[in-house]
Amino acid sequence: MKKVLGVYGAPRPHWVGDGFPARSLFSYQTHGSHLSPFLLLDYAGPYRFEPTEHRRGVGQHPHRGFETVTIVYEGELEHRDSSGAGGRIGPGDVQWMTAASGILHEEYHSPDFARTGGTLDMVQLWVNLPAGAKMSAPGYQTLLDRDIPSIALPEDAGRLRVIAGHHGDHHGPARTFTPMDVWDVRLQQGHGTTFEVAEGRTLALVVLKGALRVNGKQAAHDAQLVVLDRDGADVFVEAEADTTFLLLSGEPIEEPIVGYGPFVMNTQDEIVQAIDDFNRGRFGRIAQ
Repeated sequence: MKKVLGVYGAPRPHWVGDGFPARSLFSYQTHGSHLSPFLLLDYAGPYRFEPTEHRRGVGQHPHRGFETVTIVYEGELEHRDSSGAGGRIGPGDVQWMTAASGILHEEYHSPDFARTGGTLDMVQLWVNLPAGAKMSAPGYQTLLDRDIPSIALPEDAGRLRVIAGHHGDHHGPARTFTPMDVWDVRLQQGHGTTFEVAEGRTLALVVLKGALRVNGKQAAHDAQLVVLDRDGADVFVEAEADTTFLLLSGEPIEEPIVGYGPFVMNTQDEIVQAIDDFNRGRFGRIAQ
């Protein structure tokens, strides 16, 4: 079994724009390179929004050097970026945006969701890129719920959706630059299951709702992060309540991490260059 290194609670929420009340369950500043290739995870919600004609969200802003993965549980979002990509995603859907050499994007509640109001419940994960891919062309993947494999766990324990990587013979639709698994898991109260994770891989469990007991010992509840050692190959989880959680596993990228706001590179000089390129308009523009 992989040893549990720690269970961490979420800080107080902070607003991202006026549409996303986010709790940062981890970042590369708080957990360093131990969670590589994963850089950051913001959990936005669940939060009830009243109906409005106002456009709630985040206006144009840049990214370079990594990818953003947005998973929607409730609510509906619209996205546009300077690569010309965009779209609308709702419950069960995922946006996988590769900022790489530089992108501008904006993300808002969809007009329909804003007008009707309702609960927003979503996660945004940042995934690092290796040095050789940080200046590659930006890209965008829309991963709809219907295209994400959903697998029944043994003994009716729950279900697992493979967003990236593979589980048995089931492969997720996301294209990734380094090997990783991003699994969206629902485990029913009173059930347990063992997940196999390769020796030497990073492993984190992000509990969104419910209560887990990990390896028969440590408990984790709503909006908590469980970090496990890279040694070992398995983890056993039991649900003490109906639980939704993410299992994040990946081969570490053993390279320096230097970040400044929306830029994550390998050196300070590269950060300076990113700021200069953004100021000079080299990230393109979003068509109006």
